[in-house]
Amino acid sequence: ELQVVTILLVLLICGAGIAGNAMVVLVVLRTKHMVTPTNCYLVSLAVADLIVLLAAGLPNISEVVASWVYGYAGCLCITYLQYLGINISAWSIAAFTVERYIAICHAIKAQLLCTVSRAKRIIASLWLFTSLYCLMWFFLVDTTQVTFSDGAQVICGYRVSRSLYMPIYFLDFAVFYVIPLGLATVLYGLIARILFLSPLAGTPQHSFLGSMHQGSSLKLSGRGSRGALSSRKQVTKMLAVVVALFAVLWLPYRALVVVNSFVDPPYLNTWFLLFCRLCIYLNSAINPIIYNLMSQKFRAAFRKLYKCQEKSAEHPAPCTTPVYYSAVKDCSHDSSD
Repeated sequence: ELQVVTILLVLLICGAGIAGNAMVVLVVLRTKHMVTPTNCYLVSLAVADLIVLLAAGLPNISEVVASWVYGYAGCLCITYLQYLGINISAWSIAAFTVERYIAICHAIKAQLLCTVSRAKRIIASLWLFTSLYCLMWFFLVDTTQVTFSDGAQVICGYRVSRSLYMPIYFLDFAVFYVIPLGLATVLYGLIARILFLSPLAGTPQHSFLGSMHQGSSLKLSGRGSRGALSSRKQVTKMLAVVVALFAVLWLPYRALVVVNSFVDPPYLNTWFLLFCRLCIYLNSAINPIIYNLMSQKFRAAFRKLYKCQEKSAEHPAPCTTPVYYSAVKDCSHDSSD
C-alpha cells in the first residue's frame, strides 16, 4: 500500500509541479512586460522548486520501491541539491517580501532600489551564499549497506551519529524557516496597513504625476490610481498566499525534526514521513497554480504560451507579412492568402 500510494501521489504532484514551474520560467523569460523585480524572484523560486521536485521527489519513488540505486556520488549530489533547492526557496520568498514592502511602503525609494538589475544581483548573491552553505552536506552523508535475513539494502543516510546533526538542523530551522516567516509576517502587516487601511497612501506617486501631464482631467488620474492600487493589492494577496502555504506545508517536517531532536528513539512512522514529504513536494508544485488563479497577467501569459505551443504544432513554419496599412498579418506557406 505504501509503495502504490507513494508512486501515484509523488508522480502526480511532481509531474504537475515540474510542468508548472517550467511554465513560470518560460513565460517570464519570453515575455518582455513580465520581466519585473517581483517576477525575477518568482523565477528564482520556480527554479528552486524544480530542483526540489527533481532531486527529492523523483528519487523518493525508487527509494520506496527498492534500495538506493544512485551510488555514493548520487547520494552526495542529490542530498546537496535537495537542501540547495529547499533553502533557496525560503530566501526567494523573503526577498520578494522585502521587495514588495519597499515598493508599496517606500514608493520613492523603490524607483532606485526595486529594479530588475538589482533583483538579479540579489538573486545571484542568494544562490552563491546558499550553494556555499550547502557544501557541508558533501561531508555529512554516506551510503551504508544494511543486511537482512533475506538480502541486503543500500541506504543513503547520515555519516555520523544523529545527535551531531542537531546544531545543523536547528540552524536550518532558524535561518531558512523561522527568520523568513517572521520577516514576512512583520512586513506583510505593514503592507496591509498601507494598502487596506489607508489606500490613498499606497497610491504610487508617479501615477499621479504622469496623469497631470495628460491634461485631460483628474478623472483619468483617479482611474489610473485606482487601477494601480487594485493591481498592487492583487499581487500582494497572491504573494501572501504563497508565504502562508510555505508556512503551513513545511510545518509538519520542521516540527518532526525538532521533536526527534529531543526524543529517543525518534518518531519515524512510515505514513507520517510520507505525509511530511508530500507536503514538501506539494509546496514546490502549488505555486504556479496560485499564480494562475490569482494573477491576471500570469493567467494571460500561461494561456498565450499554451496557444503558441498549439500553433507551432499545427503550423511548423509560420511567417509574418507587412501590409500597406501598417498591420502585421500571420500566414503560412500553405495558405491561399
